[in-house]
Amino acid sequence: MESVAESNAKDHRSISVAEFFERNKHLLGFENDQKSLLTCVREAVDNALDACEDARILPTIYIELKQIDASIFKMIIEDNGPGIVKRNIPRIFAKLLYGSKFNLKQSRGQQGIGISASVLYSQLTTGKPTKIYSKTGDGQIHIYELNINTKKNEPDIVSELTVDGDGHGTRIEMFIKGKYTRGRQSVEEYLMETAIMNPFASIVYINPDGKQFEYPRAVDTLPVEAKSIQPHPHGLELGILMRLMKQTESRNMTGFFTTELSRVSRGNAVDICNRAGINPKTNPKRLSRDDVDKLLKALHTAKIQKPPTDCLSPVGDDAIKKGLKKEMNPEFIAVASRSPVVYKGNPFQIEIGIGYGGDLKSDGTIALMRFANKVPLIYQQSACAITRSIAKIDWKRYGLKQSNGSLPCGPVAIVVHMASVWVPYTSEGKEAIASYTAIIKEVTLALQEAARKLGLYVSKKRQSKEAEDRLKAFDIYAGELCEALSDITGVNTENIHTSLKKVIEEKVGDTSIVLHGKGMEIQGKTDIADEATETSEDKTSDTSAKEKQENSTENAQSRLDVFNSPGNENAKE
Repeated sequence: MESVAESNAKDHRSISVAEFFERNKHLLGFENDQKSLLTCVREAVDNALDACEDARILPTIYIELKQIDASIFKMIIEDNGPGIVKRNIPRIFAKLLYGSKFNLKQSRGQQGIGISASVLYSQLTTGKPTKIYSKTGDGQIHIYELNINTKKNEPDIVSELTVDGDGHGTRIEMFIKGKYTRGRQSVEEYLMETAIMNPFASIVYINPDGKQFEYPRAVDTLPVEAKSIQPHPHGLELGILMRLMKQTESRNMTGFFTTELSRVSRGNAVDICNRAGINPKTNPKRLSRDDVDKLLKALHTAKIQKPPTDCLSPVGDDAIKKGLKKEMNPEFIAVASRSPVVYKGNPFQIEIGIGYGGDLKSDGTIALMRFANKVPLIYQQSACAITRSIAKIDWKRYGLKQSNGSLPCGPVAIVVHMASVWVPYTSEGKEAIASYTAIIKEVTLALQEAARKLGLYVSKKRQSKEAEDRLKAFDIYAGELCEALSDITGVNTENIHTSLKKVIEEKVGDTSIVLHGKGMEIQGKTDIADEATETSEDKTSDTSAKEKQENSTENAQSRLDVFNSPGNENAKE
């Protein structure tokens, strides 16, 4: 008789990563229709921005959502990036955990899942393949229709076509089950925040209602290019070190340490081996697990330089100011950038921007925008290290209203950007940053630096308002007072006015006052005029995202020319 164990063994099998996420798509951000639509747009836009930055091309991106029926949308996204070579197109879009984001440098993607997960979601919810157009400047457009074979985690090519066409770029057409919303946690909010932290990009978006939103470029220079680095010894774990030793081509430990790891000199390598009791000439592949464990402990306690920080690509204070000014138009902006620091061998840097007044809403909680590697974090705000850092600060010291343990209130927008080779997200959906002590410390210090500038401005603005109110009180009685004093003293009224004006200016502040009838007209000269216009030099002719109603012909003309070349008329639907 067959045992229960033997019977159960017949049901045991392995599944591919694609099949796993097919059953657990919520782990990747596809939890509901509204979130799923935004996730697909985000993954495609992030890929476009990364591709353009890597190729040192100023991004121009076109996004369009067409509503097919009550819950089905067609997403079209075009970019002017370098394009994708033909042989790589199927696997980039239809194989999970395939990509170029596995090296140690700052990039928007870091898992090789994003866009292929969107293709999988489209396939699961609509049954339709995703269509990809790619131009690499070779005079051809390569067109694929793709699904994912979830059993094998391999591309399933539905159709393949090559036509003539100049230029370079990528176009994605994907059918998605979703729910279109406006306001918070919408596609519009994501694109507006993307435009703030990526002011070097030009973005055009047409929503399902046919309304066109333009997010113009605010700066004409790309951020500094991030460079790849080797793993730092202080961030290694045992399993990773064992894998590196098995894969290395080095024939001795000295060569392994100096070529495979960051900041380890030949002297460091010999010292580490000696402290671990390992001969520096030993072949790494011949070491036992216990030997590797000894080496790891020696590595973690060794005095080694911090990893290089040229693997980071910060946005920059000036670009953050221009991005905030363009999209939110505050009257005052304070920025702060921390120097790069290292956590568990991984460099990261915090950048802060605080906008006050202007077009910002004065009622309710502040507008908080969180970013990781220039990507907006739209969901799970309360679970994020950034939010917790802001809530812990006493914002009353800086002139804002705040209840205990909550976000402050007032006409304020705060943007916080974490740039890192490794962002510790709380989930695969990349929605919030884990609350590590080192991260919270850096965010808090950057916030306090910018908040001090804000507090000074708010304080001076309040003092100016109080001075203006006092002057208005004087204004009510000034005319009658001057006339009465003239009757008593016989001194000319104008002379009394002049003397009174001088006294008021000395007591209240340097505010221009002009006698007007029986009172004084206050012209509003204040000592904070320069600070109030701190961002005036950053003004551009670009306005905040402009909403335009366009007909279908005008919409088509707004698209990039990259896929409208002769010979491609029949390539699109």
